[in-house]
Amino acid sequence: MAELAVNGGKKSNQKGFPVWPQYDDAERKALQDVLDSRVWWRTPGTRTLAFEQAFAKFHGAKHGIAVTNGTAALEVTVSALGIGAGDEVILPDYTFVATASAVLYAGALPVPVDVSPDTWCLDPKLAEAAITPRTKAIVAVHMGGHPADLDALGDLAKRKGIALVEDSSHAHATEWKGKRIGSHGTAGTFSFQASKLMTAGEGGIVITNDDAFEKQARSVHDCGRMPGEWFYSHFINGSNYRLSEWQGAVLSVQLTRLDAQTQRRHQNARLLDKLLAQIPGITPQKLDPRCTRNGHYAYIFHVDSKEFAGASTEKLIQAMNAEGIPNQASYPPIHALHVFQNGEYRKRLCGSQAAEPHAFLKASYPHTHRAAFETIWIPQPALLGDEEDIHEIAAAWRKIQKFAKELV
Repeated sequence: MAELAVNGGKKSNQKGFPVWPQYDDAERKALQDVLDSRVWWRTPGTRTLAFEQAFAKFHGAKHGIAVTNGTAALEVTVSALGIGAGDEVILPDYTFVATASAVLYAGALPVPVDVSPDTWCLDPKLAEAAITPRTKAIVAVHMGGHPADLDALGDLAKRKGIALVEDSSHAHATEWKGKRIGSHGTAGTFSFQASKLMTAGEGGIVITNDDAFEKQARSVHDCGRMPGEWFYSHFINGSNYRLSEWQGAVLSVQLTRLDAQTQRRHQNARLLDKLLAQIPGITPQKLDPRCTRNGHYAYIFHVDSKEFAGASTEKLIQAMNAEGIPNQASYPPIHALHVFQNGEYRKRLCGSQAAEPHAFLKASYPHTHRAAFETIWIPQPALLGDEEDIHEIAAAWRKIQKFAKELV
């Protein structure tokens, strides 16, 4: 008789997990207020401006520039840094495609390097080894909410005279040594897409403490305009990345919940660390002691299939889902994406850079490979549950291991 739910057995979690997104009458009122105001456009409005200021302050930054999505936040940042044809930007091989595509959009070359074996964030030593005279910036991706090594990467960027950008799309309210992420380098970018830690369906923001960068970035996001100038004056090449008043209003309310939600996610994740570490073959993403709070866009852990009767990651995910535990897909390696392996990315490059060999295409990325194909992600809403929910996740994995032979 089958024991695993995937084969017809009783599932471990019966009640389900908290739904996402979370909202209440505060969002309804915010949207109704925008509707009644008839000011739906950001330019004459006040709500998106207020959100920019509040979000930046929350993360310890002077400036915030709200944009249409997280990809746009990266594109605006790369453009505002003056990165263009012939330049290179170092980034982790383990990240969402937007980290790389934003660099290509500017006509520059993304240079992926491997990640650390335990946090799955950019390896500072490999980043330093990849620097060339063409390198203009490093993008540190805070994977799953866990910050990259901001001490080492910040020091590296200063020594080499290049920009450090924090891709913080997973890491709203994450802390490094007691200071929230996003303002440790030149700029931090965030996403408010539907699955993120606060959301308006879509949206993004760039935050910074650099006044000169802020002026450029705000101009880039607003068609090249400059503050105080005539509306139809355009001083640099920009585009329309402005966020609407609707989204600014919703995000202002979402921000009021972020601190408490982050505390709950972090607390529940530490309990899950303890419980899953007791199961042979499961290794949770390492929590660097300098990470004083992890926003946890996802709870990520590595599974050694040998301890689960050799079942594949795909089979284990199917078993977990059947037990009532949600999952979220991991990212494939950047260098292995079709856009790079088929050469399409070269169409964004110019001159010799477009034709020359690029070593990253055939380089070895063992830790990225392990993270991409051997880890399992539990999405953040599950961490908003109670202790019973967390114990049920661990119980499901003990059950999967006990009856793993049913999967092979």
